[in-house]
Amino acid sequence: MSEAEKKPHAVIRLYQPEDRAQVRRICCETGFLGKAVDPVFEDRELFADFLTSYYTDEEPDCAVVLEVDGRIMGYILGARFPGRQSAYNRQMLPARLWRILKGYFGHYRQPTREYIHWLLWRGWREVPETPGHMAHMHINLLPEYKNVQQTKEMIEFFLRQLVELGEDSVYGQIVTFTGKRGVRMFARYGFKVIDSVEVTKFRKYTDQQINLFTVVRDLTESTGLYGEDLWEQQQGQTA
Repeated sequence: MSEAEKKPHAVIRLYQPEDRAQVRRICCETGFLGKAVDPVFEDRELFADFLTSYYTDEEPDCAVVLEVDGRIMGYILGARFPGRQSAYNRQMLPARLWRILKGYFGHYRQPTREYIHWLLWRGWREVPETPGHMAHMHINLLPEYKNVQQTKEMIEFFLRQLVELGEDSVYGQIVTFTGKRGVRMFARYGFKVIDSVEVTKFRKYTDQQINLFTVVRDLTESTGLYGEDLWEQQQGQTA
């Protein structure tokens, strides 16, 4: 067998309805600092509902996937209509709350109950500022496919799709460890940091500080990702 035949066949493409189950699987396999979410929240169906259902069910034209040898290994989900998403979340909330209550007073283990405590008492406070009326994106890849080139190609594909749909800007939120490595990467991709907060739900699992950052990208100049290091520029502006 030749080297070309051995190399996995990877393609970045638009999301299709048949990808839904695999997107939900990846969401749960990476939901705890890049690892499986089960140790902190055991209800995978509910976790995936909160984080993916709106995107896959209501705005599937604003999503892309990384497919490797027929399996989905990563995705970018997007939303262009914040009002529509808020209405969807309000519609889904009663059923989801009922499921949470049944689990909390039923079979949920203590780590899941602690996660719910955090959501109710602290989670809503630990959200950085976001632009009011702007498309947003959420990127997720399995750990073995998190490399610079793959990430760059996925983001560029997604940004081109946004422009074709008529958008001129986009924001995302990323969780990073102390040291801001992830934010530095996005700065090199032309995203500007506008706010960050510490996420306290992970304190018992790591001695590193975990922050959630909001980053924004202007699409009017180019959808290509480039090497200009905006991180240093942003640090100079805030010094």
